[in-house]
Amino acid sequence: MVTGALGQIGTDLVEELRKKYGNDNILATDIRKIEDNPGVENGPFEILSVIDSDSMDNMVKEYDIQAIYHLAAILSATGEEKPELCKKINVGGTVSVLETAKKNNLRVYAPSSIAVFGPDAPKTAPQITPLNPKTMYGKTKVIGENLANEYWHNYRVDTRGLRYPGLISWKSPAGGGTTDYAVEIFHAALEKGHYDCFVDSNTRLPMMYIDDAIRGTLELMEAPINEIGNSRSGYNISGLSFTAQQLADSIAEKIDGFTCNFIPDKRQIYADSWPDYIDDSQAKEDWKWKAQFNLEKIVDSMIEGLSD
Repeated sequence: MVTGALGQIGTDLVEELRKKYGNDNILATDIRKIEDNPGVENGPFEILSVIDSDSMDNMVKEYDIQAIYHLAAILSATGEEKPELCKKINVGGTVSVLETAKKNNLRVYAPSSIAVFGPDAPKTAPQITPLNPKTMYGKTKVIGENLANEYWHNYRVDTRGLRYPGLISWKSPAGGGTTDYAVEIFHAALEKGHYDCFVDSNTRLPMMYIDDAIRGTLELMEAPINEIGNSRSGYNISGLSFTAQQLADSIAEKIDGFTCNFIPDKRQIYADSWPDYIDDSQAKEDWKWKAQFNLEKIVDSMIEGLSD
């Protein structure tokens, strides 16, 4: 079962899981209708609110679910606008998933985020460091990591998660996150030849192409349980780090005449509270993680995907 299956990560993850395990063996769920994203229509789909634990439990039994990939969440920018909803969905939904997993002996993938880091984290964030995020989204992700650890230690629910950096994908629209500029910029470049970026030109953030993120997710879930260490609920993974200006320049090399203005808004505050780089040596050591996409490959892939 995949929750939040119509979102940025869910769309790609459902596709890859169905390639691996068969269309009929992956249940996609979301609160939105499948018409909002036809990319998951080649297999079973159900409307599901992640805070409706009874419906979740019934679906797990009906479809004989063995694992839940829990992607449903309110992201950073939206979470600041609607903090109570962010807590309700991000924390309440995670509790529903973990309780369902406990009752039905399921494995759980519950991703975290670089938003767990606060301004007191080193600019190259290590695996273990104080987590004092300033955003509501980041706070809910810290709670999510703690809950996942609790259910592993107390109930032996096999929980695993990655701290995703900003993700870049062409298959589905951005979903209300602070790193959305790195997706929006490609759409604007191809459609209008210009983009007004909502972070400053020198803003550097950890980013990752969606293909690397999906592969990392599957590799973590497929790793033998004895290879998963104490970072199981929130492994740092790194793709690459670049400034908004570097991204704009790379796109301009591929799209003649593209221009970009930098007009920071309130999301700049969230971006400034996050690290510039991520130390993912623990993931490399435990389960041999390694990113494959550099900036040039990402730009080429995004332009090709959006141009088809």
